[in-house]
Amino acid sequence: MQHQLHKQEKMASLGLLSAGIAHEIQNPLNFVINFSKMSVKLLDDLQEVVEECADKLDEDDAADLEDISADLKENLGKIQEHGERAISIIRGILLHSRGKAGEFLPTDVGQLVHEYVWLSYHAMRANDKSFNITIQEDIQEGMPKVMVIPQDLSRAVLNVMNNACYTVKERASKEVGTYVPTISVKVALRQDGATGELRIDIKDNGMGMTKEVQERIFENFFTTKPAGQGTGLGMSITYDIITKNHGGQLQLDSEAGVGTTFSFTIPVKITK
Repeated sequence: MQHQLHKQEKMASLGLLSAGIAHEIQNPLNFVINFSKMSVKLLDDLQEVVEECADKLDEDDAADLEDISADLKENLGKIQEHGERAISIIRGILLHSRGKAGEFLPTDVGQLVHEYVWLSYHAMRANDKSFNITIQEDIQEGMPKVMVIPQDLSRAVLNVMNNACYTVKERASKEVGTYVPTISVKVALRQDGATGELRIDIKDNGMGMTKEVQERIFENFFTTKPAGQGTGLGMSITYDIITKNHGGQLQLDSEAGVGTTFSFTIPVKITK
């Protein structure tokens, strides 16, 4: 237990370090975005000069300049788009890491789930470049922000997604060539005035669980992973986050050799 608690302390320190790194990365990203916007304006000015000198340019040269200008604008647009996407992810991480324990905040849950699903996948890819899966997302459009504890909910999503990635990877290693590792994510909100019911489903087609494992999956320090690869705390923490911290339900549906679905059902207040 002391060893496990030591690991948890290290993870908490890592979380603080990550928040600091995220904050520092925002500055160079802002420069990237701002200079890409300035460069687009300079290209517009350049295009005006080219048009004024059109009668002095060879037809082929004028066409080449126009094509190059269009390509540069497209590239700068992509730089700006992905830079702003990175900023959005960083802001989300900072928001979740800064949230006080138990503090409910207006949250775009669809965006939160999307970001942490892909964060989990890319973390797995960083350790194993051969790892590749199909991620299917069904996130309800136009959902209003709802009151949740984003710091906790993001952790719950990450815990379940990490397990899903692990189990599809394990099955892929045993069924080479015939198996397509797939994780499906669904987020929906059923509204009833100022309140509603939020549901998040994370489904994998991995190894699945036996009845014996299902009965113990939410126990502290229980894990089916090899020594050093799991703390045995992830699912017990996730259970507490959903049931105790949010007053919701955490359902498990699993079949050995078929796959597993975790479903979060949370009563929420809807913000304007």
